[in-house]
Amino acid sequence: MRRSFLGKVLLVIVMTMSLVVAGCSSGNTGQTSKTADPGNTTGENNEKVMKPTEEEVEIVLGYYSDGKSDAKMKQLIDAFMKEHPTIKVTAQSAPYGQFFQKLDTQIAAGKAPDVWLSDGVYVMKYAERGAVRDLSEWISRDLNKDDYYGLDFNKDPDGKYWGVPQGIQVAVLHYNKDMFDKAGVAYPTEDWTWEDLKANAAKLTLDASGKTPEESGFDPGNVNQFGLTFFSITEGWFSVMKSYGGGVLDPAGKKSIITSAENKSAFEWMVDGMKKGIITDPVDLKGFQSSMAVFPSGSAAMRIGIYARVLAANEAGLNYDVTLLPKGPDGKRVSPVIANSWVINQKSTDAKAQAAWEWVKYWATEDEVQKQWAELGEAVPVKKSVANSDVFLKYSERPANRQAFLDSLEFAETLDVNAVWEEWVGKFNENALRAFLGDASIDDALAGADKDVQGVLDDFYLKK
Repeated sequence: MRRSFLGKVLLVIVMTMSLVVAGCSSGNTGQTSKTADPGNTTGENNEKVMKPTEEEVEIVLGYYSDGKSDAKMKQLIDAFMKEHPTIKVTAQSAPYGQFFQKLDTQIAAGKAPDVWLSDGVYVMKYAERGAVRDLSEWISRDLNKDDYYGLDFNKDPDGKYWGVPQGIQVAVLHYNKDMFDKAGVAYPTEDWTWEDLKANAAKLTLDASGKTPEESGFDPGNVNQFGLTFFSITEGWFSVMKSYGGGVLDPAGKKSIITSAENKSAFEWMVDGMKKGIITDPVDLKGFQSSMAVFPSGSAAMRIGIYARVLAANEAGLNYDVTLLPKGPDGKRVSPVIANSWVINQKSTDAKAQAAWEWVKYWATEDEVQKQWAELGEAVPVKKSVANSDVFLKYSERPANRQAFLDSLEFAETLDVNAVWEEWVGKFNENALRAFLGDASIDDALAGADKDVQGVLDDFYLKK
């Protein structure tokens, strides 16, 4: 593999800038919809109780979308306003990148929407920077936590809830059945370890001359079909490190734990696979339109992928299925998860905040809303009654094993998110790339990542 200095510099820039993977009920709880009156009373448990009012409240609702999802969201907003005639909703939407760029400016100027759809990796950023409201009491009052997937993914170390999931992205192992069949390799099972994956991936890797890594003369620098495609945090190194018993941050999210023996073992597994040509390395990924295009283009037998990746695979007409991610050496299994969520502006008035909560509650509790959104096929529904129905499980012929996404939520973990998630992920990736490219030893790369990540953490938390 040719690795020019300029190529590596450009690669680091590209990979660092493309980290966030987009990415990505009739069961009413008995609560009536109420518009807020700023003059609140307190209930028996000294909780705020909003009085109903006939006065109209106008809120601004922000969300990121593409054309298809934008049209559906506007339909749901119209339906919400018909059911809540005293609440007027003004929508603000834009493509993903534009939306969050503008949102940061709006927050700084005190002009953010009253309620907005946050990428799950940003919820704690907004929470720790004081931009969104603590929703703990409202969630306890109005939502039955057992009815939902993902509520705890927005819970901080102190037990406070900062958002309500809108849709969930959880990673599983995607595999191309035709490639397995042609190679005579049995499909992945839920008993696989990462070592099992690598051993089978070697049988599915082919260089330009059709040779596998197990054959003499195999050229790891000229691979046409990879055993596993692998990149970035959500669909790359995070699940391997976590299942090996490692990780990046401590539970409080303020201290790096990168230089652990477990992380070194995880990196040895990854680097070895890349050197052998079994796993895509950063240079290999440059040959594709995007890092996400390798599997749907038919250039890899397996991938770590969130739910949203089924869209591209289905559009490509692949014969594929999914299963649980492999287990680590000690049997631990971890699936990265992103719970894209509704959050409410901390600076909104009580009346606007309560009206915004009515929207969040409408989204979460109404089965019909959840079903309509699930029909877009973009995310795992948050309400269990919908996620476990044919609306989700039999949405399309492929993948057949959609249950794997729901089962993976039992051992899913967020991406060590905090107020400076983007910054520390960028620093980690810069150092990980050095190991993946063979420009630094694993020990040096991890030491560099530890130093740089801790620097980012200290710059925010020690100066706060």
